[in-house]
Amino acid sequence: MKLKNMTLENITKACNGEYFGDESLKSECITGAEKDSRLIEDGFMYIPFVGARVDGHDFINQVFDKGALCTLSEKELTDAKGPYIKVESTAQALKDIAEFYREQLDCQIIGITGSVGKTSTKEIIASVLQEKFHVLKTEGNYNNEIGMPLTILKIRDYHEIAVIEMGISDFEEMHRLAKVSKPDVCVITNIGTCHLENLGDRDGVYKAKTEIFDYAKDGCLVVLNGDDDKLTQVEEVKGSRPVFFGIETDQNVLVEKYHTIGVKGTETTIRYFDKTFDTVIPIPGFHMLYNAMAATCIGVHFGMTLEEIDAGIRKLKAIGGRNNIFDAKGMTIIDDCYNANPMSMKASLEVLSQAHGRKVAILGDMFELGVKEVAMHRQVGETAKSLGIDVVVCIGELAKNIYYGASGGDSSVLYFETKEDFFGKMDSILEKGDTVLIKASNGMKFKEIVERFHSI
Repeated sequence: MKLKNMTLENITKACNGEYFGDESLKSECITGAEKDSRLIEDGFMYIPFVGARVDGHDFINQVFDKGALCTLSEKELTDAKGPYIKVESTAQALKDIAEFYREQLDCQIIGITGSVGKTSTKEIIASVLQEKFHVLKTEGNYNNEIGMPLTILKIRDYHEIAVIEMGISDFEEMHRLAKVSKPDVCVITNIGTCHLENLGDRDGVYKAKTEIFDYAKDGCLVVLNGDDDKLTQVEEVKGSRPVFFGIETDQNVLVEKYHTIGVKGTETTIRYFDKTFDTVIPIPGFHMLYNAMAATCIGVHFGMTLEEIDAGIRKLKAIGGRNNIFDAKGMTIIDDCYNANPMSMKASLEVLSQAHGRKVAILGDMFELGVKEVAMHRQVGETAKSLGIDVVVCIGELAKNIYYGASGGDSSVLYFETKEDFFGKMDSILEKGDTVLIKASNGMKFKEIVERFHSI
């Protein structure tokens, strides 16, 4: 399917590029765009990036052999097998092209940001909307200045709503993302303690996250966590008052009651203004109540019934690395290893504390926390101790501070410098019937621990 108005001529203008190649092809539309040469299909545009180890320009002739219509390039090409658009920066060109494409679309875009819970909120909103609409959602970690524009370029004419995750680590990043996506709906999950190396403190996080409003559409719907002391400062965005949801404070949308069913999730009653409904969130964790309320706000906004919203919440599926639960040799494994910061660590430990039987937490380093990283790791250990986690396994240089924080209570607390050291003792530590949480920043590669359990 050709992308609307995405001719090579229009693309060249959108990114201020210079076109080289067959002039007769300038009126042809691309059918998609990719940065990975292995994913190129017939009619696609290829976007090469120069990485630390691989230069995407080296694969340009290969993508033409696979049927690419054109490629971007930061270099002059003397032997290209097809047309190319020369640009100063493929990264900037990608954003410019995606921004132009966004302007051609009728699809409604929901932008989701926040310190924690972006992905799980995106998943539950998409699950709800799929009861009534053709929905595109962010896949994998495509939430940054490369991944998000590529996601925009995956929207097709039949998509009615796109649920887009927007992740940042510095000031002005959100401006660049929002300028491309121009969201019709903005959701902020919370303002927490992450990326403090660049953002400084929660006030800095608030400033950076709320940059999303500056490029939102006029009259946009804004959905905010009303239990967050920073977000309640927002009074109006583009002429509209936000809709707030909460549990601990009296908000427009709230949880009237809830009951945990352990690692199987939570039964709850949600009130949306003057209407209520019962539902079951099939993924555990107190934080999932907030996600379900956000999804309720979005569903009602798009004209869905409470029955449809309930059905979408109940159909929610976990994804790998994010509260994904599976069984391994008589143990229940909570795979939450995709990423971590203090807020998400504590939330995951809360989930683990609800499990039956012996509770084991395998925890690793959290990155990008700035000058308070030692104290924040220690606080995670103190949380594990206060929740009565039976075994706390700490792996990594920073995780030694989790070990110090967790020590001194009834828990068995163990420290290992590396995953390999842990693997050598793994069988003697774990027992049949354990519920095991695995969590650390993505750079710790705790997926290797998860794979060990899959291979048992």
